[in-house]
Amino acid sequence: MFEAVGQSRWRQRHLLILCYHGVSLEDEHVWRPNLYMNPETLEQRFRILKEGGYNVLPLGDALQHMYAQNLPPRSVAITFDDGTYDFYKKAYPILKSFGFPATVYQSTYYSDHTFPVFNLIAGYMLWKKGGIIPNRGRELGLDVPMDLRTDASQRAVVAALVSKADKEQLNGRGKDDLARQLATFLGIDYDRLLEKRILQLMNPEEISELSAKGVDFQLHTHRHRTPEDGELFLKEIQDNRGSLQRITGTMPAHFCYPSGVYRQQFLPWLEAERVISATTCELGLANSTNHQLLLPRFVDTSYRTALEFESWASGIGHFVPHR
Repeated sequence: MFEAVGQSRWRQRHLLILCYHGVSLEDEHVWRPNLYMNPETLEQRFRILKEGGYNVLPLGDALQHMYAQNLPPRSVAITFDDGTYDFYKKAYPILKSFGFPATVYQSTYYSDHTFPVFNLIAGYMLWKKGGIIPNRGRELGLDVPMDLRTDASQRAVVAALVSKADKEQLNGRGKDDLARQLATFLGIDYDRLLEKRILQLMNPEEISELSAKGVDFQLHTHRHRTPEDGELFLKEIQDNRGSLQRITGTMPAHFCYPSGVYRQQFLPWLEAERVISATTCELGLANSTNHQLLLPRFVDTSYRTALEFESWASGIGHFVPHR
């Protein structure tokens, strides 16, 4: 059945857009398996594509063929969200070994700074110290209990830290100082984490290097957010595009909604900024009937089995009930 659907004319009219986030430098896939994948699993996925004879195309080319209704058989495009350092260190070498093109939807604010994304590094450090209740966290200015026994309680502490940062209007450096205070409070060597580049974005030099090697860098907003105010939304796109233009010398025109969050009001705003495609995290194969700014993807995670991945690559996953 996999082979029959994979070779069908129906599958040829559809494009599988794969979505990945992070590839673990160490144990991130254990911490957040819905976001991170270990390198061995990613390599397994790509081997399925290579051995299955799938046509892995650059995103822009694939979309042109899709809307012209002349896709090659078993067409696939590979995308990575956020542009974290682990793409440079782990994912790109695997892509290169298979000869696969890829698009990175690059958020750019943290690319200009040498510190991790605040809410992610806070959650990661709390997870590393999971199972304890140090105290109420008054040293950090928090009112919530520092209960680290469950994922839900750890998330509550992260939410309180983010709320504190927002209330105090901390900039990136101020948030990083707060993250360092949290590390000290938990007994974690923060400088060591910084050296490992865990949960940091690629810096301009790394983006420039990979762009020169053929990696396609596209829009993901400057600060990884989609304000519902039109002026602020457009500023996110413009700042993001300006940064990528300076770094890569290219004009990015494809977009990915951060965290998959989109609103109908975003569509005319994106069109005004000459964005020609936008991908969501809605599950499905794309085809020529899809709105070009609401394209579905298959979000591949550590929770997916190899069989499930292959079912979507062939197209049969489209016909199977799923959550």
